[in-house]
Formats: sequence, structure tokens, C-alpha cells
Amino acid sequence: MKTKQALLIFTLLFIALQVKAQFNPHYQWTLLEQGLMDEIIGEASGETSFNHILEMSSYNRNRPTEEYATTLLEADYVLKKLKEYGLDGAKIERFESGRQAWDGIRGELWEISPGKKKIADYDDLRAMLASGSKNADVEAELIWVEEGREKDFENIDVDGKIVVTSGSPGGVHGVAVSKGALGVISFYSPRPLVDPIQIPWSGIRSRRSSNGEASESKFGFLLPPREGHILRDRLIRGETIKVHAIVETQMLDLDLQVPTCIIPGTDKDADEIIFSAHLFEGYTKQGSNDNISGSAVILEVARMLRTMIDDGRLAPPARTIRFIWVPEFSGTIPWVKAHKDIMEKTLCNMNLDMVGLWLSKSQSFFNLERTTYGNAHYLNDVVENYFRYVGETNRVSLVLSGRSGYLNRIVAPSGTDEPFYYAVEHHYGASDHEVFNDWGVGVPAIMLITWPDNYYHTSEDRADKCDPTQLKRTCVISAASAYTIASADADMVSSIAGEVFSNGTRRIGQQAARAFDMLRKVNIENFESTYKLSRSFIEGAGLNEAETLETLLELEPGDVATAEYIAGKVSLIKQIANSQAQGLDQLMESMAKKLGVKTISLKPGKLEKKAMQIIPQETALVKENGYSGYRSAIQEIPREAAMAYSRKIGNTSELQRLCNGKHNALEIKKLLDTQYRKVSDLETILDYLEVLKESGLIVY
Repeated sequence: MKTKQALLIFTLLFIALQVKAQFNPHYQWTLLEQGLMDEIIGEASGETSFNHILEMSSYNRNRPTEEYATTLLEADYVLKKLKEYGLDGAKIERFESGRQAWDGIRGELWEISPGKKKIADYDDLRAMLASGSKNADVEAELIWVEEGREKDFENIDVDGKIVVTSGSPGGVHGVAVSKGALGVISFYSPRPLVDPIQIPWSGIRSRRSSNGEASESKFGFLLPPREGHILRDRLIRGETIKVHAIVETQMLDLDLQVPTCIIPGTDKDADEIIFSAHLFEGYTKQGSNDNISGSAVILEVARMLRTMIDDGRLAPPARTIRFIWVPEFSGTIPWVKAHKDIMEKTLCNMNLDMVGLWLSKSQSFFNLERTTYGNAHYLNDVVENYFRYVGETNRVSLVLSGRSGYLNRIVAPSGTDEPFYYAVEHHYGASDHEVFNDWGVGVPAIMLITWPDNYYHTSEDRADKCDPTQLKRTCVISAASAYTIASADADMVSSIAGEVFSNGTRRIGQQAARAFDMLRKVNIENFESTYKLSRSFIEGAGLNEAETLETLLELEPGDVATAEYIAGKVSLIKQIANSQAQGLDQLMESMAKKLGVKTISLKPGKLEKKAMQIIPQETALVKENGYSGYRSAIQEIPREAAMAYSRKIGNTSELQRLCNGKHNALEIKKLLDTQYRKVSDLETILDYLEVLKESGLIVY
């Protein structure tokens, strides 16, 4: 008996030790070999990136007039650093802006009765004076108008007065001025409970009133909520407050300045990878995280790669890596239009927008925003590989590390040592990568971003909200991702294909789980429509994953072995999608019995057969005039028809991108339905395709 007990104890201890030793090896795997990763991690400097932020955006400053006429501080700083680092092709490209820039000179708001005190000063905080404000020197009484909606002005005489509001100054200003107000004071804030001293960057402009008359632009002051509430309470109590407002502004000519450089590839005929980050988001607003952080990181990535290549620690890549620092949208658009030749040989774009945030301060994540299905690309999975590596090796894992801490510590000396909170998300636009993703440009582009950001677009977007560790980790992910693609040979293509295939099976599985959940909740009335819709999610995901694998062929064009390998992976991913769809079919049959109805046939109807015969392919006209150039061909669409398309199609821009000769119209519907909440109407899709065809933008 004792022998048996001893054997049992030994066996249990052995099993326990084996369980403790278990771990999943992918957590420590990267596309680049570990030696190269060690070089990149060691070279990446969160402190250098943070210092760039301090130099360019340590505080919100008033630009001297001569700066507008010469070179803006940020552009000048980036250019000097590029030259210092020995970057090739370092220069500033300039483009006409087509409009003048508003510049604040002076903005003071004094209470003159019943007491004498300063309420706001542009010299204290630039955000205190709304951009667009016009010159003024007036004394007037204050009047409280609550949120400043039209109904809030009923039975209130604001003529010759300055209104005080908790509403957005831009909207309230138009209403108030049309009723005779001299200006507006607002303490609006998107996050008053999170941070009672932040002031949002806001602007005012002339607007048309409800009767169609244009209201003259006056001035607007902004207060932090903490101070605004005090002023509001005094007015609510019936106190009469008179103020003196002094505003001095000017409009200045300004060109669009785009610093740029390259890490040249050894193959001059090879394609390129482009990094972008907006250095300017307007010229009064200067945000440390939005987006000096992204600009600082790609500046550090350029230095890192140049240094490691010069030292012989990294082999020069075959493909060129290009860097551009742009005015948001306004500079990216003319740059892309001016470089159609570069766009034609650009593989992909990585856009960094707001990447330096101290994550825990905003309960934030570092997010990879993927491309849409219309711009399917392996870039998504390359970057996800490094996101996962940094994330899994920079957290304490009960299974992997136990008490030993991070498996590969990527922490800046002066930064936090908090875990790397990250997420891989579906596509999101609203930054410069959308210029590249545009149908007229056709370059697959992703965005890296920290979100949420509690200080975004406010006076509190300062350097103290950024974290050198987050900056270092972003440098590692960005440099490794770009170098992986720029240096990819046939072996690396095979490795990336494995990553796309593996992740793709997971993504198809997620869509299948979504489909199963939907179908389990049906009733008799929506049984058929829900089944067909949910099945399309699996089919749409399968189509996208297959097309993503095929994009890898651009890295090894003409290589027979690579083409055969990719074809094999494509065949397998289609089988996986088909297997998941068959699993849904089984559930459909089970639900049919439960509901007491017939099983559903997938035999296509008349409209579906018609859609299956239409395979739209874009024409040369789409890219002839670059970004948005194709829109002139469809601008004759009546507004009502355009609105109908928008209401009945998940996303018309994505529909356009899907007109690539690889999908029939029914498949396009499935690809749209998989990505968007709005279910696209097939007949409307066919109508819209006819419009594009008649406009010469597609052929069948």
C-alpha cells in the first residue's frame, strides 16, 4: 500500500512539473530572427523619441510671423535631424496651400465690473482664443445662454452682449452673432469629469443663419470647465458682469511643408514602403501625442535603420523605405498627387498617428487598424506579428514567466514598465493612411494609434502624457515591420504566408462564431435571411484571406516555387472557409427541424444569378488623376440618388475598391456585409456598378 501511495505521489508531482513547464512557443517567435530583433530592440530609443517631442512640442507656443514666411519650426527640426543622421534624399518639399493660415497675436479678456480680474489670456494658453476670431476691442455685459441652442436664446436679448455657454463655441457663435452678440465665451469640454482644466482646440467662422443670411465672424474665448463653472454660477445667481475683450489676429500666407527622406534599397527597380506621420494638424494647435509622437517615432526609426545598416548590423534592404512628415491630409494629398510614379511602385504605407500615449493614464490600448478587404494585404499580418511579440513578452504571464517578469523586457530607462496593452482592430480611417487607401491611389495602408486618449485635441495634449517606453516599443514594431518587408526574399515570403494563413484561419473562425451565434437566435420570419447573411460572413472572410495570401506574390514576382507555395495555401484557406460554412449548414438543418420548416436552399435566384455574371474591373481612369481624381467622373449623380446609394450600401468607397476584377457582384455584397453593420442591398449594388460603368471607371 505504501509503495502504491509513493508511486501515486511521484506520478502527481511529475505531472505537476510537466504542466508548469508548458508554454506556447509562438509567443517568442518573430518573422525576423532573434539576433536581428535584439539589434532593433537595443537600438530603439524611447528617450530620443521623447526628446524629439520636447523639442517640437514641449508647450503650445505662438509662432512668430516670420516663421510662416520661411520654414516652420517642426519642419526645420526634422530636416536638420535627417541631415545629422545622414539620411538620403533629406529635403523639404513645398506645395501651395490655396488658403491663408489664421494667426493669433493677442487675446485678453478682463472683468472690469464688479471687480477687476483677468479671465483669459492667449499668452497663457493658446487654446483660450478660438481660431478664426477677428480683431476686437469691446466692453460688454455677459449673458448666460446655457448650451447655446436655438431654443436657449428664446426670450433672451443678446444684442450688444457677449454670451457665455457650455456649448461648443463654433456652433453657438453662429447663432449668437446672428442675434447681435459681440462674441462668445465657452467652457465646453468633451471630458470635463476626466480633466476639468483641459480646453479643447476650437474654431469659429461665419455661418449662414436660419433665414439664409451670413453672420459675421466675431471672436470666441474658451475657459477650462473648472473656471467656466464659476463664471456660469455667478451669472445664474443674477450677478451683472461686464468685461473688456481685446483680440488681435491676422491671416498669413503659408505653403505646405513636407520633410522627406529615404533608406535606399539595393535594387533600384524594386518597390517601396512608405512611413507617414502628420507633423501639423493646423498651425495653432501643437499636440505632443497628436501627432508629434508619430512624427518623432518615424524620425527615430529612420535613424535606427540608417545607423544599423551603416554599422553592418543590418544588411541593406532590397527595397527602399521612404519617410514623409506631412500636414494632415492637406499635405499628404498634394504629395501623393505629385508623386504618381512613386505611388505606382509603393507596396504599402504605415501611418503613425498618436502613438506615444502613456497607456494606463487613458485606459488606452495601442491599436493596429487594419486595411479593408478592398485593400487586402500581408502588411496587416506582418505588423500583427510584432504587436503580438511585444505584447506577449512584455507582460507577466502565470503560464510563461511566473515570477520571473517579462520574457524580453522592452522598457525605456525613463519610461514606465507597465504591460504592453495592445489590440488588432478592423479598419478605421480619419488619418493620412486614407489618402493612400483611396481608390485613385490604391496603396494598402494601415494606422498605428493609441486610443482612447483623454487629452486628444485639447490644451493638455502635452509631453507629460507620453511615455518613453511606449515610444520605444512603437519604434521596435515599426522598424521591424518595415525592414521585414523591405528585405523579404523567397524564404521570408514563405514565413509571412504562414503568418497570414495561421491568422486567417482564426479570422475565418471568428466570423463563423459570429454566424453561429446569429443563426441560433432566429425565428421563422427571419430564418432564411439570417442564414444567408451569416453564411456570407464566412464566405467573405474566406475570400479576403485568399486574396491576402495572393498579395505576397508581389514580393517575388515570377518565382515559380513561391507561386506554387502560395497557391497551395490559398487552396487550403478556401477549404477551411468551406468547412466552416458546412458547419453552419448543419446548424441550419438543426434549426429548421426545431422551427418545423424546410431546410433552406442556396440555389441562386434571378438577381443573384445576374450578379454572379458581373465581375467589375477598374479602368485606367480611376488612377489617372490620383487621389479622388475619379470623383469628377461621377459627380453628375443626382444628390437624391447618391443618398440612396449611401443608405443601401454598406460603404460605397469600399465597393469601389472591391472592383478589382477578382470578385463578382454577389461576392462584393458578401465582402461588404462581412465588414459593415449595414446590410448592402444587392439591387442597389448593381445599380451603382452601372453608374461606375457608364462613367468609364469600371468595365465588366
